[in-house]
Amino acid sequence: MPPHQSNPLRKVGECFYRNGNGVYFAWFSVRGKQVKRSLKTSDKELARRRLVELRKIAARLHGSDDRNLRFEEVVRSWLESIRGGVKQSTYKRRIVCINQLLPFFKTIPMRSITAADIEKWKLRRGASIAARTFNKELETLNHVIRYARDVKGILLDNPAEKVRNRKTAAATIEIPSKEQFGRLVAELRNEPQAVRSGAAAFAEFLAYSGLRLGEGREVRWRDVNFDLNTLLVTGGETGTKNHQHRTVPLFPGLRRLLESIMKERSEITREDRIFGIKDIRQALGSACRRAGLPRFGHHALRHFFCSNAIEAGVDFKAIAGWLGHKDGGVLAAKTYGHLRNEHSAAMAQRMTFDANEPSFWPSNVVSLQ
Repeated sequence: MPPHQSNPLRKVGECFYRNGNGVYFAWFSVRGKQVKRSLKTSDKELARRRLVELRKIAARLHGSDDRNLRFEEVVRSWLESIRGGVKQSTYKRRIVCINQLLPFFKTIPMRSITAADIEKWKLRRGASIAARTFNKELETLNHVIRYARDVKGILLDNPAEKVRNRKTAAATIEIPSKEQFGRLVAELRNEPQAVRSGAAAFAEFLAYSGLRLGEGREVRWRDVNFDLNTLLVTGGETGTKNHQHRTVPLFPGLRRLLESIMKERSEITREDRIFGIKDIRQALGSACRRAGLPRFGHHALRHFFCSNAIEAGVDFKAIAGWLGHKDGGVLAAKTYGHLRNEHSAAMAQRMTFDANEPSFWPSNVVSLQ
């Protein structure tokens, strides 16, 4: 029987205990090491299954040849294990996070990392970085520790899983008004370098199509079908964000732009990219500054597309399909729902009919006012 405690455990089976609140515990020995863990349930059958699994993990843990691996050594193995299964950009972000974690954990044996070590990292590192950065580093730390526990068999528990993400401030979406967009386009068209580089036309293209920057760069003339009035979005070699092709209509502004580009170019092949420019951030920033506008980035052009679709009364499911969202409009509604509400409120002001208005009554009938 375990020693006396404020909420004593009662033995209900081999290595199987229960406290006064009905929660089950495991208490057993592996190669002379005592293991005591809450099974985090009051369901007897679920607790038994967790006990069996815990004993398997503990047996593997104490028989593992990797028990003395340091954090940096486990990190190397983990990075190698994920390299082929994630995007290159994701892999690079993980490397950035690891480089920030190493000063705190590098030489500590993985099995010796405790909640106190993680709390020290949280207090020292967390105070100096943004919530988004902190959450990404915490996520990476959790991945490494789970790998050590589940694959390497070095740990029984993940001491980082109880650390909560920090709340991030709600991002404010900067969306150009139609008047602001007109001024931005005018500035781009009046700048010779923006016209020569294709930045001016590319900015309009993103605003009229709703495509992401990377998707827009990869569009070729073969993807444009003027007969069917469609544009195929493939994302080129890197693919789209959700790895699926989609087709969007040639909206009037988009069709007009593409036709004007075709007329200006003497030679065009189906395999040619429509736009040769890689980035338009500098051109957009300069144009916004000259026009006295907020600094709108390329993603603001995608937001502009969405806001115009909402004002036109397009439903979120259709907008989601054009944007390349696979959730049927959930994200679009969450991100742009306030715009629909604002538009609805503005439209409501046009609903002015009222039976109490004198104009509703025939001349020979007296109003009830």
